[in-house]
Amino acid sequence: MATAPPTPSELQILRVIWERGPSTVREVYRALSAEREIGYSTVLKFMQIMTDKGTLVRDETVRPQLYRPAQRQRDMQRGIVRDLIERAFGGSAADLVVHALSDKKSSSEERRQIRALLDTMDEQDAPDKRRSGRGRK
Repeated sequence: MATAPPTPSELQILRVIWERGPSTVREVYRALSAEREIGYSTVLKFMQIMTDKGTLVRDETVRPQLYRPAQRQRDMQRGIVRDLIERAFGGSAADLVVHALSDKKSSSEERRQIRALLDTMDEQDAPDKRRSGRGRK
């Protein structure tokens, strides 16, 4: 992840670029202005700042210039979540999950995905427990 987690406004820009792929300032502006009132120069300034921070990469070999994320979406999101867990939940991923699931109703598909992830993690832990003797009675 870049040195600092992205701000909410930067995340909105990243979401547009993650969805569209490499984009011009005008393309990002059009997508954002369809959702809320925002000026072109504001989007341009944010994207310049994000480039300076290392969050976006600007391709100056084409006109108009294209911007793309410096990291893959999944990697950026992992970094954001790790930072959130450390800062807001004292390093406890369990506390984050409990808060997330209790504050917002999850769909049955989301719960199925969570169960599948937990099952996979349990299966990966099982060989470690057998080797160390923790899984034996």
